[in-house]
Amino acid sequence: MALNIVLVEPEIHTNTGNIGRLSLAAGANLHLIKPFGFEITDSRLKRAGLDYWKHITLTIYENFEEFLEINKDQPMAFLSSHGTQEYYDINYQDGMFLIFGKESKGLSKKILEEHAKNLFKIPLHSQQIRSINLANAVSIVVYEGIRQLK
Repeated sequence: MALNIVLVEPEIHTNTGNIGRLSLAAGANLHLIKPFGFEITDSRLKRAGLDYWKHITLTIYENFEEFLEINKDQPMAFLSSHGTQEYYDINYQDGMFLIFGKESKGLSKKILEEHAKNLFKIPLHSQQIRSINLANAVSIVVYEGIRQLK
């Protein structure tokens, strides 16, 4: 069963396009939670995903509550620079949902508080940055999951 990449309120079309391309390469499903900072029909989004976009397994949700209601019984890991556990300590499972926040603010305070026990981070070894690019973060976490599930 494939991993599930979840983007909560993505803002940057090229990141989402690149993550869509990554989801296809990794055999993962892509889940997008509205509102978006772009139109899903944006040519720049599709250009970032190249001609692969039509092959992506994509699910769109109106809001985070709808996403949780539909997927409430599934294993989930939330990724944030505020996490207290490292991403490689996630107990990766087939079908797991890997949840990432929007580029400007990450996951909301409410989501962070409600899912604190399943909150993970990618360690940063410089105090000069707050986080890494969303598409890079998704790549790191997804491929670690693939490595652990092999």
